[in-house]
Amino acid sequence: MQQKRFDITFVSQKEYVNPQDPDWYAEQILLEDQLLRDSLNKLGLNVHITHWDDPTFDWSQTRVTLIRATWDYSGRIGEFIRWLDDVNDKCQLLNPFETIKWNLDKHYLLDLAEKGFNIPETYIVEKGDSRSVDEICQHTGWESFVLKPAVSGGGRHTYLFNADEAVQYQTLYLELILQESMIFQLYQSQITTKGEITLVCFGGRYSHAIRKFAKKGEFRVQDDFGGRVEEYTPSCSEIEYAEHVIRTIDPTPIYGRVDMMWNNENELCVSELELIEPELWMRFKETAAPSFAQAINKRVFLA
Repeated sequence: MQQKRFDITFVSQKEYVNPQDPDWYAEQILLEDQLLRDSLNKLGLNVHITHWDDPTFDWSQTRVTLIRATWDYSGRIGEFIRWLDDVNDKCQLLNPFETIKWNLDKHYLLDLAEKGFNIPETYIVEKGDSRSVDEICQHTGWESFVLKPAVSGGGRHTYLFNADEAVQYQTLYLELILQESMIFQLYQSQITTKGEITLVCFGGRYSHAIRKFAKKGEFRVQDDFGGRVEEYTPSCSEIEYAEHVIRTIDPTPIYGRVDMMWNNENELCVSELELIEPELWMRFKETAAPSFAQAINKRVFLA
């Protein structure tokens, strides 16, 4: 077998690779990468870091490519998928290629529902559908909606409105549905009071958790919109639920994030399953980065 130059290559978006004057947001990304890099180095693995669309890098020179903060892909999805295809032919992707492709599109929520997991009531409209927003609202019979693309991240084109406000979103919606599939979800009001919990798993096992809250007057919990994060201690049942979700994916993801919230019936439901480029908040727990590194080493280098 040809000797690889690097054991593992982290890929982010260009702005997060050796920035000259990083802001607080970039500093968090750099810290997370450094924590994991140090843990992998201690296991004797060498790590390279670049951006996913680096035209100068030879992907055949790394044994593993680990996707990190490639958060610009949702606006460049065709280019990103072509890159995935190319890299998958030259090295091993983490998580695996098929898992990434499945998780790229929020149609996966319907797959989770078919497996018996609770999700927010979700109605997906496919690209090119000619119905109006009002027609779709009437079809669902719901009163309050969250609208977002099936492929999205960071709250891109995510809107909250009532059924009687549908006409206000018609022009924007028509522009979007011509380009991509869109998701209508019944608004779960407790997101503004109880927030959203995130349980991080490595190798199928729970590692740590955080809780995200939206700022006053906002429903999106991302820090892009002023959301805040705090440490969270989940119950045993919440841990079991998150691990069960992760372990239904075949093969079990080396890393994954299960985002959950309470629905309008006060039941826990899976809002998102992040298996591609999730923020993992390893800085919140001392053992997190070493656990992630051990999971990678066990699955890839000791297998």
